[in-house]
Amino acid sequence: MDEKDLKIINLLVSNARIPKTKIAKEMNVTEAAVRKRISNLEKREEILGYKAIINYKKVGLSASLTGVDVEPDKLWKVVEELKNLESVKSLWLTTGDHTIMAEIIAKSVQELSEIHQKIAEMVGVKRVCPSIITDIVK
Repeated sequence: MDEKDLKIINLLVSNARIPKTKIAKEMNVTEAAVRKRISNLEKREEILGYKAIINYKKVGLSASLTGVDVEPDKLWKVVEELKNLESVKSLWLTTGDHTIMAEIIAKSVQELSEIHQKIAEMVGVKRVCPSIITDIVK
């Protein structure tokens, strides 16, 4: 990955819908070069996908960023179970307070609570630490 790839990634992180023509103009390269670089970033799985940032409150959904502490020998089993939950939208392995961080979206706080309980009952899960998202500020 070079400086041009990093520039493309930074532009896409700021706005995943930025037109390739605008990226090309900002970088002083052709649109074809931008398309090729993005395609290569995707093939190398350096770009994993594109997501909309949703205002959960306005659309009537509830969301949490949830820390999950896991027994080390059960980590990958728990990861696979979490990946299979439709309500888990993003999943990260982390250092620090929690082994796993999960973004969970549900229809209500009650449903979030039920999902957190389901996670807590998974074999290998030691602790579930949900933080309900109350507002998005950036």
